Amino acid sequence: MAAVRAVESGEKSAAEFFPAPEPARPARRRSPAQGPRGASASAPAGPVAVPAEVHEVLAAGGAPEALAPSVVAALGPRAAEELREDPWRLLSVAGVRPEQADAFAAALGEPGADAGPGDPRRARALAGWLLEAAARAGHTVLEFAVLARKLAQYGVPEPEDAVRDAVDTGALLVFRADGDGTPPSEEAEEADGAEAGSGEAAPLLLGLERWAVAEESLADGLHRLITTFRPPQGEDAGAWGSAASAAPSSSAGELLRAVAAHGLVAHTGGEASRAEPAALVGAARAMGLRACAATHTEDARRRLAALVPARPGTEDPPAQDAGQDAPVPVAVTVSGLLEGDQGPGREADGTLPLDLLVVLDAALLDTETAAALVEALPDGARLVLSGDPQVLGSAGPGQVLQDVLAAAVAPRVTSRTPDPGPLGELVSGIGVGELTQVAAPGKEIVIVPVREAAEAVHRTVQLVAESVPRAFGIEPGATQVITTGHPGGAGTTALNAALKERFNPGPGRFGGFDPGDRVTFSPAPGRPLFAAVAGADGEGLRLDGPHGPFTVAKDRVATAVRHAWAITAHQAAGGRWPAAVVVLPGDAADALDRRWVYTAFGRAERHLSVVHGVGDALPRAVAQRPGAPRTTRLRELLRPRPAAAGEPDDT
Repeated sequence: MAAVRAVESGEKSAAEFFPAPEPARPARRRSPAQGPRGASASAPAGPVAVPAEVHEVLAAGGAPEALAPSVVAALGPRAAEELREDPWRLLSVAGVRPEQADAFAAALGEPGADAGPGDPRRARALAGWLLEAAARAGHTVLEFAVLARKLAQYGVPEPEDAVRDAVDTGALLVFRADGDGTPPSEEAEEADGAEAGSGEAAPLLLGLERWAVAEESLADGLHRLITTFRPPQGEDAGAWGSAASAAPSSSAGELLRAVAAHGLVAHTGGEASRAEPAALVGAARAMGLRACAATHTEDARRRLAALVPARPGTEDPPAQDAGQDAPVPVAVTVSGLLEGDQGPGREADGTLPLDLLVVLDAALLDTETAAALVEALPDGARLVLSGDPQVLGSAGPGQVLQDVLAAAVAPRVTSRTPDPGPLGELVSGIGVGELTQVAAPGKEIVIVPVREAAEAVHRTVQLVAESVPRAFGIEPGATQVITTGHPGGAGTTALNAALKERFNPGPGRFGGFDPGDRVTFSPAPGRPLFAAVAGADGEGLRLDGPHGPFTVAKDRVATAVRHAWAITAHQAAGGRWPAAVVVLPGDAADALDRRWVYTAFGRAERHLSVVHGVGDALPRAVAQRPGAPRTTRLRELLRPRPAAAGEPDDT
C-alpha cells in the first residue's frame, strides 16, 4: 500500500517497483449456455498432480491419503518439505481441525523436536486457523484479547506472548482500532495485551494479509470514486433535475438527486424499494449514460430487469448509445460482471465502461468482491450501494454496506416505500424488534405448531405437497423450504431426504442425486446457484441452471452440490419465491436472532408458513438478539483522518 501511495502521489515511478504491464485485454465473452465459471460445460478441470513425497509424509503422520490433492492445492509443490519443517501447516488445508494437526505432528515425530502445545509453530498455525474461521463468520480482524483467549482454549501457554510472536514472524498483521494502518509501538502492544477491554485505549486488531489488503484496497477505491467525481453542470444538471421531478415516487426522486451530485451513494430499504434503483438506472440510460444494476442471483437479476422502465418509444430497456463497441445490459449478476460472462466487457486498462453501477442486495457484498468491483470502475464513475442492512450478512468476511453507512462518507437515501400486505407488515415489524400478530385474511401467513423434529418434517412435506398448492395454486417447485442449518432432526439433510422421497424418489445413483432433483451448486462460498439435475456422464454431474446446461466435475460434486428442496436462510438470502415454508424445530432456538428471522420470513412473495417448534424463543430472539456483530476495519479506514504536518488535508 505504501508503494501504491508513493506512485499515486508522484513521489516514485511505478517502474521502480515492477515493469509496466501490458494493457489488459477485454475479457472474452462466453455464451450463457456455457454455464458459470468453474462449471464448464465441456470438461472439468484436470486432477491436481501430487508428488510421491506428499503421500509419504502424510502416511508418516497418519493422515488420510485422500487429503493429498488438497494439501498440494493449499501448500504448493513444496508441500512435503513444508510439512516436515512445520507439521502444523496442515491446518492450512480446508477441513483440517487442530486436534488432527496435533496428531499429525506427534506422529511425524522429529527426533528432539518439541511438538507439544507450547511449540511456537503450533501457536502461529492456530492463530492463522482461528482468523480463517473468524473470516467464515464475517470478521476481517479480531481483537488482541479475543485471539489470545481463543488460543488459550486450545492449550497454548502464555497466549499473549504467542500472539506477539505470530506478529513478529509476519504470520499476522496488527492494526490499531482507530483505523490508522501504521504499525503500533511496542508500548501500545504491551498496553493492549495487559489491559485489553479496559476501555483505556483503543484495542489492537489482528488480521491476515488477504483481508487487510482487500479492506484497504476497497477504502482507497471508494475514496477515489468520491474524489474523482464531478457533479454535472448546465444542461446535464438540468436533465438530472427533470428526471428527479418525473420519478415515480418521492424516494426515487430523492435517490436521483443524490446520485446526480455524488460519486458514492447508499440506498436502503426493503423488497419494494427495488423499484427506486430500477427507476434510477432507467433514467440514467435515458440520459445516454452507460448504466446497469448488479444483483447476486440470476432470479434477482431478472426481477430487477423487469422493473427498469423502457426508454420512451421502445419496447425494451435501452442499450448503450450507438457507436459503442458493446451494449451495456440493464442488469447483470455481480459474478457475471466481474468474470466477463455478463456486461460490456473490459476496456484496455481493465476497467468496466460504466458511468453508473448500482449494486442491489449490497448487504451481501463481502470485502474482496466489493474491492474487485470498485477497482474495476473508472475514475469519475458513480456507484450506488443499495440494500437492506437488516438481512443476514455476506458469506465472506466484511460488512461493506453497514460500514459505509457507519462511516458516513456518502449520502444515505432511506426508502419510504413500505413492503405491501400482511407479509410486508410482519417483516417490517421484525426489523424493529417486534413480532406482532398480523391480520392475514387471505391466509398469507400460517403458523403450524409442532412438538418434535419428526413432526416438523412431516408437516413441512404436507405443506409443500398439499396445503400450499390447494390454497394458492402454487406448485411444489415454487415453494422454498428454509431451516436453520444442515444437521439435526429437521435440518436441511433430513428435510431434503423427506422431500426427495415425496417428489423425486430414486436411488441417488449419481453421487446421491437423480435426474430431476432440485440442487444448489456453489462455485465459491456464498454463491449458491439453483439448478436441477439432468443426468451424469464420465465428466461429472450434468445440471440445468439459469444460464442453461453445465457440468460439475466428479471430484467437486460431493463438496459443491447439495439438494435444495430445503436450504438455510444464508443460502436463501437475496432470493424470493412465491411461497416459503420456514422450519423452526425445537433444537433451533439458539440459532435464532433477529437478522435470521427477518431474512427467512422475507423470502416469501405471496405466502409464508412457519412450522413453529421453538415456543417463546422466537419472539425473544426478535426482540433481544439483533445478530452477532462483525469486527472489521473498513469504517475506520473510510473516515477522514487529520492530516499530519506538511501533508494535504485528507478531507
